[in-house]
Amino acid sequence: QVQLVESGGGLVQPGKSLRLSCVASGFTFINYAMSWVRQAPGKGHEWVSGITSGGSRTAYADSVKGRFTISRDNDKNTLYLQMNNLKPEDTAVYYCAAKVQGAWYFIPTTQEPQTYDYWGQGTQVTVSS
Repeated sequence: QVQLVESGGGLVQPGKSLRLSCVASGFTFINYAMSWVRQAPGKGHEWVSGITSGGSRTAYADSVKGRFTISRDNDKNTLYLQMNNLKPEDTAVYYCAAKVQGAWYFIPTTQEPQTYDYWGQGTQVTVSS
């Protein structure tokens, strides 16, 4: 069965770093563009970053540009999000999501779960001193 399993979240102080991972199974990972979407307490979903199936193109929300880096290892069926210089406003549950690639340049930039083919269970990131 299809699974997206996120890990790497936790409690971290402002200015520190975390790396999230998302392991995919049950579908052909290389055929899917991937995104990270987050949901802060009491708020709606927010798209964070996306990457094409081959990893050649990436995109970031303005709120994380220059601090976060998305990448993927298609041999390991794994998506990553390196988060540096974390801020309290980055506190959220982080989800990875998959959408079939389509055009080679396509990067999914939506935040609604129903716009994706697959969606993970999330990992909590808390940034606090």
